This record gives sequence, C-alpha cells and structure tokens, in this order.
Amino acid sequence: MKNIKYTISRTSTLLFIAFLMAIIMSCNKQKAEETHEEEKSESEIALTPEQFKTVGIKFGKIENRNLNTIIKANGYTTVPPQKSAKIATLLGGTVKDIFVLEGTFVNKGKVLATIQNLEVVGMLEDYKSAAANIEYLQLEYNRQKTLSDENVNPRKTFQEVKAKLAVERAKAQAAKNRLQALNVSTSSNNALIPIIAPISGYVGNINIAKGAFAETGIPLFEVVDNSQMHLDLNVYEKDLGSISIGQEVDFILTNQSNKSIKGKIFGINKSFSNESKTVAVHAKINPDDAKGLISGMYVSANINLNNATVPALPKAAIVKNGDKFFIFIKENTLLQKDTKQNSKEHEEIHFNAIEVIPGATDMGFTEVKFITSIPADSQIVTEGAFYLLSAQKGGGEHTH
Repeated sequence: MKNIKYTISRTSTLLFIAFLMAIIMSCNKQKAEETHEEEKSESEIALTPEQFKTVGIKFGKIENRNLNTIIKANGYTTVPPQKSAKIATLLGGTVKDIFVLEGTFVNKGKVLATIQNLEVVGMLEDYKSAAANIEYLQLEYNRQKTLSDENVNPRKTFQEVKAKLAVERAKAQAAKNRLQALNVSTSSNNALIPIIAPISGYVGNINIAKGAFAETGIPLFEVVDNSQMHLDLNVYEKDLGSISIGQEVDFILTNQSNKSIKGKIFGINKSFSNESKTVAVHAKINPDDAKGLISGMYVSANINLNNATVPALPKAAIVKNGDKFFIFIKENTLLQKDTKQNSKEHEEIHFNAIEVIPGATDMGFTEVKFITSIPADSQIVTEGAFYLLSAQKGGGEHTH
C-alpha cells in the first residue's frame, strides 16, 4: 500500500513538471514570434496600391559607374564650324518673301527667302549681251580663220576678231560669276536674289522681315546641323597633364533634370582661352544621346582618368536613419486581412530596408557597398525612398 502511494505521488510530480515545461516552451515560442514580428516590422514597410501610386515610387538597378578618379570640368554643347551656317547676302535689297520658320528642318539648297534688287537686272543684261556677242563673234571668228588660212584676208583682221571674241567671253564669264555668287540663274528674267541654305539643318534665328531692307554682311538666317554635336570643356592648366585623347566623359545638362550622358575626348587645344587660363577640350557625344540637344547648353562633366568602375545608385535612392544608411527593395505583393473581425483581404506592396555603406557621390550617383548581398534582379527604389523612411519611422521626420 505504501508503494502504491509513492508511485502515485511520483507520477503526479512528473506530470506537473511536464506541464511546467510545456508552459515555458510555449512562452518562449510566443516571445520568439513576437521578437521576429518586431524585427520584421522595423525593416519592412507596406503600402496600399493607392499609396504607391500617390507617392510615385520608381525603381532601378545597380549601375557600374566611374565615380572616383575624375577631373571636373564645365563647358557647353556645340557643333563643328562646318555644321553651322550664318547666311547673309552679298547684295542688299528689299525682302520679298520668307519661306521658312524658326525651328524647321531644311535641306541643303533650300530657298529660305528672296530679296529684290534692280542691279540684278543689269547683271543679267550684261551676261545676255555678252553671250549674244560671243555667238556673233564666234561665227565671224570661224569665217575669218578660214579666209586667213587661205590667205584671202589679211591675218590682222582675223586677230582683231579673235581679240574681240576673247573680251566678250571674259565679260560673259564675269557676269556669270556675279550671278552665281548671288545664286541667280543666268536664265532668270527677274530681279530676285534667292537666299539659299548652304547646309542641311534646323533654322535658328531669322533676322529679317518681309518688306524690310536686308543689308550686306549682316546674317539673315542661321542654320545648324546637330547631328555631330560635341562638347567644349574648359580644363585648368594644373589638370592638363592628366588629359589625353580617348578618355571617357560623363556629363549632365544642369537644366535637363540631371540626365547623365556619355562622350569621349577627341581633341585638345594647344593654347589658353582668354584670361581664364583654361584649355578647351573637345569631346564627341554618343549619337544616341545627342538627339534633342542644341548648341549652347551648359554642362557639368567628369573626365574619367581610368576604367575602374564601382556599383552605384542615384543619390535619392539612399536615405539616412540615425547614423546608418539604407536603400529599399520591393518585396512580393501580399494579400492581408483588414482586422481580426473583418476577414476581407486587401492588397499590400511590401518594401524591405537594406543597410548599405555609401561611397563617393558625383553626377547625381553614389557608390554603394552592401553589408549583405541582395538578389541580382532586385527592384530598388530610386524615387520615393524618403517617403518610405518616413513611413517606417511612423510619419516622423527623416534626414539625408
């Protein structure tokens, strides 16, 4: 009987211990889950599709960029001299017609305007008169040459006709040259001087008006061919030793949303510009990037001195929280229940904060070093990161 009581007592004790262990394990599990949820909430942000659309979040990927060994330079976009024309007239006159507008594309040889000047009528008369005399004298020359060869007429008569023919030919050629310089056809019957585009390109400034007097030597039209746009960069004397043909250039248009464009140095001047003690360095722009550029745009450029590249992101993609820096990557879109009482599900777009170490910043990009690796196809937030940081901090202020 005593043994039976002892056995029951021992069994009760074991059951009690097992019950306590179960409670402890359950508490530990709950605590671990709470800790995990807490850690998850600190690094993840969820937005509804409406919030996502309102914020205007944009995504990008890591880019390899040269942000280290560089020389900074400023300058302008420009075109070669042979691709830009300022068109004037050699003979003044009244503007009769204008056939183009500023900004329109014209082909080489296109008539841009016509100018009326009565002197053209005199030039045409001189040419046609000389041409008629040539026709008569040519017949007389042939006749006198035959007679001279047969010793019928004195050779002196033949020489006189020959001289007159040469004079008329010279007059005709001089009149023809004057007309050609004015782009007037020798068969024309009016006093109009056509103003013709010497190159293909876009019409720039038009400095005349219909009915106004166009003076000689003053540009009436400007035509620019932007197909061979390049950069003129000003490099200081101390940096010249590091510049060479073939070096790559990254530049941004300061008034064009800081879009980065690439080029390559093809020429270096051998003289200083004015009193700035800078030398003009010329860089060709990649043709695909030159579209939409116009001559005279101000640029800020980096001349890359080596081919070393680093992973980089747009500066706006990196945010600072305390003494740490983060980027945000997009996670899977999830369906979540609104509340415990309401089983209706709604869509959420999740973002995860990833700690990074920023490096050099230039041209709107910052070098990025990752503490932990991320998938190569990660969608990284490049615009709207500050909003996500604010949402992560519960709507508080953020720094950058």
